[in-house]
Parts: sequence; structure tokens; C-alpha cells
Amino acid sequence: MIHFQEFTLANGLRCLVHEDFTTPLAVLNILYDVGSRDESPDQTGFAHLFEHLMFSGSVNIPSYDEPLQKVGGENNAFTSQDITNYYLSLPAANIETGFWLESDRMLDLAFSENGLDVQRKVVVEEFKQNYLNQPYGDVWLKLKPLAYQNHPYQWNTIGKEISHIEDAQMADVRAFFRRHYAPQNAILVVAGAVAFDEVKRLAEKWFGPIAGGERQPRQLPQEPAQTEARRAEVSAAVPLSALYKAYHMPARLDPRYHAVDLLSDVLGRGKSSRLHQRLVKDLQLFNNISASVTGALDPGLFVVSGKLNAGVALAEADRAVEAVVAELLQADVPTEELQKVKNQAETGLVFGEIELLNRALALAIGKLLGNANLVNEEPAQLQAVTPTDVRAAAELVLRPENCSTLYYQATE
Repeated sequence: MIHFQEFTLANGLRCLVHEDFTTPLAVLNILYDVGSRDESPDQTGFAHLFEHLMFSGSVNIPSYDEPLQKVGGENNAFTSQDITNYYLSLPAANIETGFWLESDRMLDLAFSENGLDVQRKVVVEEFKQNYLNQPYGDVWLKLKPLAYQNHPYQWNTIGKEISHIEDAQMADVRAFFRRHYAPQNAILVVAGAVAFDEVKRLAEKWFGPIAGGERQPRQLPQEPAQTEARRAEVSAAVPLSALYKAYHMPARLDPRYHAVDLLSDVLGRGKSSRLHQRLVKDLQLFNNISASVTGALDPGLFVVSGKLNAGVALAEADRAVEAVVAELLQADVPTEELQKVKNQAETGLVFGEIELLNRALALAIGKLLGNANLVNEEPAQLQAVTPTDVRAAAELVLRPENCSTLYYQATE
């Protein structure tokens, strides 16, 4: 159980506190409700670019890392299709340094043409190194636009193409900051050896003076139901051919979400899963194969992916996957098999909560979803899923016409 208290500042900043005096540390996590889904189709990659720009110095603090390191702290950040998250950890006695640093860059960044140019080059190099020049690195650049026709999930967090980052102008960057990096669009979580009253005092002192505003409603184009199977083929100089199958699935808050999540575990989590047992161990068609869900806040994807053994044709491997999938449509998952993946999922949640940073992030995401206590309720939600629920999830998701398939053919 993760205990917490919460309050909201007058400017709209939502704040949560998780006291844990068994550690000498404290973490400060700020989640901004902005991800790649909030970008314009002709200016993608901006949320990720901003993750980098936020470390380029603010109005009063030219170097973010230096003062944090001086008090024994460290930090990092990540961007997803739904959120941008910044976090730092440091000795609890020095927590005010974290408030100072995070509030100043929320107040205003030290925008400069030189800083923008430096970060543009960093992101472009990341795009090339991790997505264009990495074996299988462009899979999501191919698979997402195949699966999504309307919704902005169709592009990856890094962006659609390098030119969108290369052409980013200062006026566009400033507008993106003003629109999304404001108190009313953020959630602050402080966890560790810091008392609630002290956190509230520091939040009022450092974040309270920052002007807030009305939260802008998100109006994203909705993805229509997929009614025909889609398929694409690409070739690349990779070691093994690979198969990717993406099925549309319900959003994170949909009551069927956990049944679909557990369905992915039954099908492809670990060496005891059905796909591994049948297609890796028995038929030896695949070198490895798995199934997982994207965990997206809007309707996401249920993805089956695997690399084939040498000499196996992609069409043959695809038919074998579909045969295993079809079994889930024909009969309920045995209670024992379902209970095993439930226990695995719950164990994953429990182990995840060992890390203070993970607890802070879980509280922030729950708050974003409208219920900070979701982290404590989720184990019971998982355990409540029945074999009938899982079969219904399979019938909903694992339909051929709901699937986009990518054949990734090795050329060497």
C-alpha cells in the first residue's frame, strides 16, 4: 500500500506527497500532461525535443545539472506518446534545491537560438542512431502509421521524420512551451523522507507564484474501428526476419483493459507463454516471440512480435501465430493458467514499488488518470479478471480484420 496525501495550488498545480522515512532520500517527480499525441502532424517530435530543451537552462539557472550534483542529486526524464516526465532524487535534507530547479524551468526557459540548435542536433543524431541506423530500429516508424490512420499515435515519439526537428523554429518552440508547460498542466509528486507540511510549504514558496490558467481540453482525432486486415512488407540488412502484428485495443481506463493486458501475458509473456511454448520450443519457427500492450491512455495496441529462425518464411510464421491466437477464441483460458499470469503481473507491480521513483511515477500517472489511488487498487482489479473476461477480450481484440501485420524481411 502506497500512502499519500494531496493538495492543489491556486495556480492549478496538483501535488501529491508520499512520506517514507525509512530512506534518507527524497524524489521529486513532475509529470507534464503532454506527449507526442499533442503535436501537429507537420511538427512532430516537439514533446521529445522539449525534454532535451528543459535541461538547457532556465531564466535564473544557466546550468540545471551543476547545482543538483553539488547537493548529491541526479536526474533524468522521458517522453512518451502521452506524457513527459522529469524526475530527480537527492538527500532529503536538500530537497529545496529540487523545488528551486524545477520551479524555475517551469517559470520560463532561457530560450536561445544556440541552445535550440544544439538540442536539435542532439535529437537528430538520436533519430539517426536509434531509429534509422539500428537493426529493427525503424519498426515503430513503419508499424504505427500502418495501424493508425487518424489518431496522432500514428507517429513515434521521436517524430515522423528528421526534417520536423531540423526545421523547428524558435517561435514554434516558445508557443509549445506556453501551451503545455504550465502549472495547471502538471502534477508534482514528492516522495521520501519529507513531511507533508514541509512539502506544502515549499510548493507554495517555489511553485505558487507561477501564473496558471485554464486547462485546455484535448481534442484529438479519433481512430475509427479497423474493418480490414492491413499488411506491409519491408526489407533490411538485419540478422533475422521478424514478424509484427498490431491489434487495436481499449484505452487505459476502459474496464476491459486489464483483461486484455492479461490476455497478452497468456499469449506471450515469458518462456511459459503459449507463443513461446508452441512456436519457439515445439515448432522451432521463432528465435523469440512475445506479446505485450502499449499501455496507452487512448485506445492503444496489442502487439505480437518475434524474430524468425533462419530459413523460416514469414508467411509460414504468420500462419502459425494466427493458429495459436485462434485457440484463445475457441475456449476459455484455464483458471490455473490465468492465475499464474495474474500472480506474475501483481508481483511485477509489487517489485516496481520497491523503488521510490517508481512509487512517485505511479502516483503521478494515477492522478493524471483521475485517481491517484489507482496504484493501490490495481492488484485487486487484476485479480478480479475471470476466464470469461479474457475470452471476451480475445474476441474483441484478436480479430483478423483488427490486425495490422508487418513483415520485416532480412536481406542477409
